[in-house]
Amino acid sequence: MLRALLFIVILSSYHQAEAQNPNTNTDRKNNDSLYWIHVTTDSGIVHAAVAFPKGSGPFPAVIILHGTHGFAQEYINIARRLADNGIVGIAACWFRGRKGAGERFITPIDFLDAPPLVDVPGLDRRFQIAMVSIDSLIGRVINLPQVQKKHLALFGHSRGGGAALLYLLAHPGKANALILNSTGYPSEVVKRSVNLNVPVLILHGTADDPADGGSAFTNIDTVRQFVAQLRNSKKDVEVKYYEGSGHNALFSNSSQFNDTVQQISEFLKKSFAK
Repeated sequence: MLRALLFIVILSSYHQAEAQNPNTNTDRKNNDSLYWIHVTTDSGIVHAAVAFPKGSGPFPAVIILHGTHGFAQEYINIARRLADNGIVGIAACWFRGRKGAGERFITPIDFLDAPPLVDVPGLDRRFQIAMVSIDSLIGRVINLPQVQKKHLALFGHSRGGGAALLYLLAHPGKANALILNSTGYPSEVVKRSVNLNVPVLILHGTADDPADGGSAFTNIDTVRQFVAQLRNSKKDVEVKYYEGSGHNALFSNSSQFNDTVQQISEFLKKSFAK
């Protein structure tokens, strides 16, 4: 009995390591039906788990960028649920490591060869590596035969939303829709937002707070200012406020998780039909 138990523990550890550290030299299908892609940049390797809908496609697609708490199983869960709704979900590890109060809400998956997490003053310097990582990943994703051209969206939670937003401001036309969840909106970003040229969906909790991973820039008042700026600039923007929800409620509240997937699916269906 003891020997059998030891064998099971060893086997489980092997599969966990295999899932978290797939062969970085080739794209392949994993045991759990995910298709992993690996994009090499000067700063590291961007790893992404791809969940395909049933059928031959092509389908619309969403690249999912995690927050400061790091890459996690929860982002893969979002990709899978989007695939259930006919959307290719791509959960990307765009930087290695993790930090902040939001760590307790996720199940971490680590890639030690991913690009570094950069924390320096100035938005452009802080996200300089991220711009290259996202651009390289988009270049790989749009060439997947299952992905429908001109139907690619970026989804970002928290810091991931900031990266997605800044990327589309600097690279207009590279993606066709933007979804921001619990994202921060410094005044510099609010000013630049007049240059956005894609439909935007904003999802945010009214009780977003630094205690659960937020910041002064994710306070609901800053979100409303950003929304007002977009609307004053006649941008195509939709908003869903989650009353009483915090910064990471997407991962702790199953109802909000389900609604988020539904909001994204309906938003993309409508946006890509235009």
